[in-house]
Amino acid sequence: MSIPVLDVDGVVAGYIAGIDILAGLRLKVEAGSITGVIGPNGAGKSTLLKTVFGFLHPRRGRITFEGQEIQALAPHAIKRLGIGYVPQGLNIFPQLTVHENLELGAWVFRRDTARVAGMLERAYAAFPRLAQKRRLRATALSGGEAKMLSIVKEMVTNPRLLLVDEPSAGLSPKLAEQVYAQLLAVRAEGVTIFLVDQNITKAVEISDYLYMLEMGQVRREGPRGDFADQLRELIRDALLGV
Repeated sequence: MSIPVLDVDGVVAGYIAGIDILAGLRLKVEAGSITGVIGPNGAGKSTLLKTVFGFLHPRRGRITFEGQEIQALAPHAIKRLGIGYVPQGLNIFPQLTVHENLELGAWVFRRDTARVAGMLERAYAAFPRLAQKRRLRATALSGGEAKMLSIVKEMVTNPRLLLVDEPSAGLSPKLAEQVYAQLLAVRAEGVTIFLVDQNITKAVEISDYLYMLEMGQVRREGPRGDFADQLRELIRDALLGV
């Protein structure tokens, strides 16, 4: 049996001592997949991504990336291993140009200028829309383009696993569709995606496998087909926590 890209094993974590948001959470992310995480507000979805990326360290449990334990590492070390993180909202610097934002995305490799230059050119080749606006400040981008820049800013380092938190938050339905199409394009390039989303319909539509969290634990899991036939009930449960 192949080793999962990401294995979260019995993780307990929270922001305040004695108050656990993640309560012995267990889940896996398989290579080449889009794995979705849904659930009501307060279920621990965003906390899970922050813990995987090293902003929080678990009090108990193990997190492994391609078989290597990472639960004690800092975010910059985790990024170097091949994990990118797109937080909720826009992860860009509005007063900097598109090109400068992408350079910041590759900062952990800043001493290898040739490598960084190659990363940026590959990003522009894959996303020509941003290439056309590379010299513009990020304030000149539309909402969809700004979200695309947030994603591409993490893609310049060629991550093997991309953590994405609420990709459509604050976007119109039309712009949200563009962002989801972008995520599918990223997966087509061989990147594994671990997606947290309140947009239940789209999460079910694009994910290969899903987990529903409640109170820091997995309440339900399965392939997309197991969720698609019960979408109405799923939305009710995920939004209301009933």
